[in-house]
Amino acid sequence: MALRVSRPVTPGRRHRSDLDYRAVLTSSSPEKSLLVKGVFKRQGKNNQGKVTVRHRGGGVKRKLRVIDWRRDKRGIEGVVSTIEYDPMRTANIALVTYKDGEKRYILAPEGLHAGDKIMASDAAELKPGNALPLSKIPVGIPIHNIEIQPGKGGQLIRSAGASALIQSKEGKFATIQLPSKEVRLINSESYATIGQVGNVEWKTVSLGKAGRNRLLGWRPGVRGVAMHPNNHPHGGGEGRSGIGLKAPKSPWGKRLGKKTRSLRKYSNTYIMKDRRVK
Repeated sequence: MALRVSRPVTPGRRHRSDLDYRAVLTSSSPEKSLLVKGVFKRQGKNNQGKVTVRHRGGGVKRKLRVIDWRRDKRGIEGVVSTIEYDPMRTANIALVTYKDGEKRYILAPEGLHAGDKIMASDAAELKPGNALPLSKIPVGIPIHNIEIQPGKGGQLIRSAGASALIQSKEGKFATIQLPSKEVRLINSESYATIGQVGNVEWKTVSLGKAGRNRLLGWRPGVRGVAMHPNNHPHGGGEGRSGIGLKAPKSPWGKRLGKKTRSLRKYSNTYIMKDRRVK
C-alpha cells in the first residue's frame, strides 16, 4: 500500500502522512444488514467513575462492526464481497457472503481481495483467509486470529501486520511463537486463520499534529518532572531537575516495572517462554 504525503501548506500537514486506501478498500460504508452499534465511551474510567487508564478521553464517535471470531460456518464456501475500513481496529475487514446467503465480517489478511473464495474447514486449502485447526496447519505457515480454547473464538493475533508461527506439534498441543517472541502451548483443536493480518504499513503513518491524537481518544500526557511534588514523586525542585530517585516511580509511588496483577490467569500455565525474558 502506498504512503501518501500531504503538501506542507499548514504546520499540521507538514509532517503528516497517510496510507492510500483507494487501491485496497472497495466500499466506504458498512453492510446495512449486519449489526453495527455505537460504543459507550468509558474515558479511561471504571464502573465507579475512577480513572484507571490515564490520558484517555474525547475522540470521534465510532460504530462497532461485529466480527466473526469463531469462524463456525464450517464447510460452507464464502466469497469476499468487499474490503472495508474499520474505525475500531487497525486492521481492515472483509465482508464475506456465504453460499447460504448469510453475510459476516472477518479480519482481512494480507493478499485477500474482493472476489476471493474462503472456507473454514478441516480440509480447507492453505491460503489466506481460510480457517483450519492447528493440527491441520503445517509448521512455519503464518497464522492469525488464534483460539486459546477450542470454540471460544480467536483471541490472539488480531492487529494490523501481526502473525504467529507454529514451531512444533506434540500430543494434543501445538507450540506457537507470538509476535512478542512469547512461546505458548495451544490446543491443537483450536482454529486459526491462515495468513498475516493485513494493513501491514499501518505503523508507518505519521499523525503530523497533536489534534489527530485527540481525535483518536488520546489526551495529553504530562511529564512527572513538570508536575507539583504533591501530584508526582518526580515533581518539584528549583528549575529543571531530575527525578532524584534511584529508580523512576509511578504517580502513586510504585516503582516502574513492579507487577500489580494479583491473580494468576489460567492461560499463563501454558506459557513456555515469557515475552519479557530475553
